[in-house]
Amino acid sequence: MTTAAPFDFAGQQFRMLADRALFWPRHGALIVADLHLEKASWYAAHGQPLPPYDSHDTLDRLATLAAATGARAIWCLGDSFHDRDAAARIAPAVAERLHGQAATAKFLWIAGNHDGLTGGAWGGEVADELVVDGIVFRHRSVAHEARPEISGHFHPKLRLNLRGRPVARPCFAGDARRLILPAFGSLTGGLAAEDPAIRENFAGPYRAMLVARGRLLAVPCGNDVPRDDATASRIVAGR
Repeated sequence: MTTAAPFDFAGQQFRMLADRALFWPRHGALIVADLHLEKASWYAAHGQPLPPYDSHDTLDRLATLAAATGARAIWCLGDSFHDRDAAARIAPAVAERLHGQAATAKFLWIAGNHDGLTGGAWGGEVADELVVDGIVFRHRSVAHEARPEISGHFHPKLRLNLRGRPVARPCFAGDARRLILPAFGSLTGGLAAEDPAIRENFAGPYRAMLVARGRLLAVPCGNDVPRDDATASRIVAGR
């Protein structure tokens, strides 16, 4: 079973997973963002050959989480494919795996700024956004949104000094009303959770969060918020 920690958001009980995903037991929904499938093949097409295994690795991890959680639905919050031409490059084995996964769980593809509606070719349903139990699920946070919101797009990472060495780990960024998911894809970079591009999505202080050693680690972020990197580093290290 994947390492998880209980997480309450907008009056609902979720499970935050160490594997860069969120699970909503009430709906049996595994929620991920920014898979960026076929990113390696995009680089190869632009003269930077990379091993073509990123899509398989991402789908391996997605299938493992779906089985471990017993997910009945998988919600992908945008940029599931790296670009709008991914369908022309995708390997038949990867396409077959997508169809197979869509046959075992109800897929919802939220359109992102990279992939558009590409996901519609692989089974499941496509939407610009989803609203469930008053929570809005979309690719990119909307500044004027008054409802609770869960999104992706920014690939937040928690950056710490661990025993004198810089460490960066994918993380969630959120407050009581908004939650930004980490990138799930195997070949994805990220922004520091305190980067202005992420900070501007929150009206005040927020937290960078991840699950480490079975515990929920939450580090305050925002303007004039003190950081306790020493404590955070001990938790990440399991001490």
